[in-house]
Amino acid sequence: MRWSSRLGARFLIACALVPPPVVVPHPAVPASLAPARVVPSPAVPPRSWLAVASGVATPGSGDRPNDPVLPNTHCELFPADNIWNTRIDDLPVHPMSKVWLRAMKAPSMNLHPDFGPPAYGLPFDVVTNRHRTVRIRFRYADESDHVRYPLGPRTPIELGSDRHALIVNKDTCTLYELYGARWNHGRPTAGSGAVWDLSSNALRPDGWTSADAAGLPILPGLVRFDEVKMGSIDHAIRFTTELTRDAHLWPARHDAGSANRRYPPMGARFRLKASFDLSGFSPKARVVLRAMKRYGLILADNGANWYFQGTQDPRWTNHVLDELKTVPASAFEAVDVSSCRVDPDSGEARCP
Repeated sequence: MRWSSRLGARFLIACALVPPPVVVPHPAVPASLAPARVVPSPAVPPRSWLAVASGVATPGSGDRPNDPVLPNTHCELFPADNIWNTRIDDLPVHPMSKVWLRAMKAPSMNLHPDFGPPAYGLPFDVVTNRHRTVRIRFRYADESDHVRYPLGPRTPIELGSDRHALIVNKDTCTLYELYGARWNHGRPTAGSGAVWDLSSNALRPDGWTSADAAGLPILPGLVRFDEVKMGSIDHAIRFTTELTRDAHLWPARHDAGSANRRYPPMGARFRLKASFDLSGFSPKARVVLRAMKRYGLILADNGANWYFQGTQDPRWTNHVLDELKTVPASAFEAVDVSSCRVDPDSGEARCP
């Protein structure tokens, strides 16, 4: 769901919606008809937070168990010391934990995987420098990155009204993300667009949205089947909740909500309690739940309470997903990650 302070009324509408069991409804961004110009190779925006490493990017330090590169690339999803990739199982409980959990209806809700068979989830595309790029007309132009995007008529786009498009250029290890993406017969439009250098810890300008309401990237927080198959998820997981406050916590960069202090802010981190027993779950379900204990969840967008997202992949099975739906939200607690922050404009984390 997209949010801007000048569109506060949209939040009230979104909160009134009752999400269906599969696709969470969000307001759609209307398409415009601005022309686009096709060029032969991706351009890199002249901004420090989007600087792309010259030449071929190299994999990270490999100090995480699986040296977790994105399939069909040599690109890691941010450095190993990025807050997305940092364990938080030894950090203190946030003093607002109980308040936030009540606001998120944790005592009466379970987790809900927002992906599954046969084609439910967020797709992503991997391209090279040879992929044609286009200019895109943005609705929220003042907080979007105005570069050429490797979007085309065959680029997979998320089903539903959010219409996210996630694209990785594997030659430069650059991540492009769009909200409300429409090819529009070669005149592409989108609600907003954001670009990340995957070898960098740099964050977006404070106050800027992205393809997510929190101003964070989407792809690094998705559960992927290849990780589950390998036996380890070594990053935090993106999730949503219905009500959020008009504030954000590092590493989030953007607000989406009301002034009610009982509501969690964008960027809030949660983890599955260490005491939660995993012995009754299948090996694949335990991979996901261990990640929730070690790396936790990051609140990234408005939507149904306790929905966490994964990639579109035909290999997901309802058996595993149904197991995850039995986990009570009350088994989670909010975590204070403020001691890990090195620089407010960087995702680098050094936890005590």
